[in-house]
Order: sequence, then C-alpha cells, then structure tokens
Amino acid sequence: MKKTEVDSGKRAGRPNDVAENMKALERESRELRQANAIVRKASAYFAQAKPATGKDARQL
Repeated sequence: MKKTEVDSGKRAGRPNDVAENMKALERESRELRQANAIVRKASAYFAQAKPATGKDARQL
C-alpha cells in the first residue's frame, strides 16, 4: 500500500521507477570506473615497454 502511494505521488518518497533507474546508473558507473582503471593500467604498462627497433620493427 505504501509503495503504491509513493509511486502515485500521494505520499512522500522516491518512486519505484526512479529507484530502479538510480540503481542501473550506479551499476553502470561502477562498471565504467572498473573499465577506466583497466585502461589506465594497460596504458601505464605499454608506456614502459621498449619500442621495437631494427628487424623487429619491420615485422610489425
């Protein structure tokens, strides 16, 4: 009863669809932060790698 009153605007609170949307956005934000951390680590790793020279460079 209380949840339907909130969803219909009769009672103060966060409607269910807003709460679900908020959860989805928080999940997406967490996933993007994890992906960003992976990209940063990969970037740092490849920045330390020595560039290929001579015969090795021609094979790339």
